[in-house]
This record gives sequence, C-alpha cells and structure tokens, in this order.
Amino acid sequence: MDLRQLEYFVAVAEERNFTRAAERVHISQSGVSAQIRQLERELGAELFDRSGRTATLTVAGKAALEHARAALAAAGAVGEAVGEVTGLIRGRVTIGMVIGCTITPLFDALAAFHGAHPGVEITLLEDTSDRLAEGVRTGGLDLALIGAAGSAPEGLESLTIINEGLVVTVPPGHPLAALPQVTLRDLDPYPIVCMPPGTGLRAVLDQACAAQGRQPMIALQASAADTIAGLAARGVAVGVLSDSMAAHHRDRLAVRPLADVDIPALLALVWRAGHGPAARALLAHARRAFTGR
Repeated sequence: MDLRQLEYFVAVAEERNFTRAAERVHISQSGVSAQIRQLERELGAELFDRSGRTATLTVAGKAALEHARAALAAAGAVGEAVGEVTGLIRGRVTIGMVIGCTITPLFDALAAFHGAHPGVEITLLEDTSDRLAEGVRTGGLDLALIGAAGSAPEGLESLTIINEGLVVTVPPGHPLAALPQVTLRDLDPYPIVCMPPGTGLRAVLDQACAAQGRQPMIALQASAADTIAGLAARGVAVGVLSDSMAAHHRDRLAVRPLADVDIPALLALVWRAGHGPAARALLAHARRAFTGR
C-alpha cells in the first residue's frame, strides 16, 4: 500500500461518497475506485459497503480508518518538521465552513495565509455545522467555522465570532408584524421556513421548542439566509433567522425578536489543540482577521 491509497481511503470514508471524494482529491472517480480496490486486495478485506446510496465503512474499514489517518499525519509531519527548521511551511490545511456562510474575515484570513505561505495547499469544504465539528474532532479538518446553539461543541478549542438571538421575518402586512416581539406560541398558526437540521440556528430553535413542548410547523428548509428571507418576503412562510442575518433584509421585511428563546445562536471558529505549523499559522491569521489582534 502507499500513502496515495490511504489518502483516497480517508477521503471516501469522510465524504461517504466516491464522487465527492474524487472531487476532493482531484482525480477521476474511476481512479479512486481502482486504488481503493487495490488497497482492499492488499489488505484482504473490503473496506466499504457499496450496496447503498452512500459508501459506508465495513468493520474492517472502521478498524483501518484511524491508522490510515495516523499514517497520513505522520507523513505530513516529516515535511512540517523540516519546514519548521528551515522556516518554510509546507503541507496542507483543510478548512470547513458552514453552508451559506458569507463571513468575509474568513476569506481575508485565507488570502493572507496563502500570500504568506504559498507552498501550503488549502482545501475549503462546506457542510452542516454538526458534520464540520465531527470533522475537526476526527482530524479530517484542521479548523472550521460553524454555527452552534448556546456554546461551542465540547472537546474543541473555539473562538466565538457572533453571539446573538433568533428573530422572525415577515412581510410588513403580516399579523406578526403588528407585534413588538414574538413568542414561540405566536408562531403556532403559521408555516415556518428555517435552516435544516445540523445547523446552529436550527439547533437553537429545536431546543427552545422542545423546552416548551411545542412542535412548530416547519414547512420549508433552506441553508441560505437569502433564500429564507426571499420566501418570507413573498408570504410563503414565516422566516426564522439570526439577528445579523435578518439585518440585510430590513428594507423589505418586518423583523421581530423571538422573546422567549434565550439560547444564543453562535458562529464560532473551532479547532483541535496540537496542530502542525501550517494549521497553527492559519489559525493565527484567522484570529487576526476576526479579532483585529
């Protein structure tokens, strides 16, 4: 076996899909499949169950995954160790970003990092916050910008970027627009459009409703704030967003706070301790971009 096969194996395991894994490692799907088959022959066991729509790890695949990650990390550490001595940082960093995010300081951090360390390969992935946090935990991601309910995920280092409450968005003529603030009970008669499960905003809404024993009428789900605002503006459903997301649409929407939801919605940068020099350098640029320090 070689490191390339292990890289493809880890990519398929994390993406749960051969096509997405091929896009991630920049080769054809047939090339990934052939290398995984060769690895399976060498190991004498199938690593993936291919019978469903997603590629799921077999028992043998689960046993091999952490060792494969460790082997790739060890190989990367060789170049990083030399880089620290010579002052030239090389390697790869993988960043996660919650779907639909348009927080420009992250882009500023990536641009500054790339300018300072052009020898480092940068990969940027979008996903739900839950999957991004898990990717950081397992080592598939070096750091990620995620949404969370109340606090950042346990077991990870974090820097909170935004901490705010939920609001509802409706057209100016909507009955809820006549109220100075809205409660979850007030939402009962109306269909809602909000973020999907796995996002920080949805976790806040679900937890608040569960605490009151309420079951909101969630009719539509969208990952982009602009989509939620657009549907709300057309009267299709009551939009639920964070305060900063709704701020861009106050010219066409009435925005009212959800008064009885006291769980804050967070946008946070998360990472694991003990990274190599490339990830540490990227984290330093990200801290500077978000905090000015």
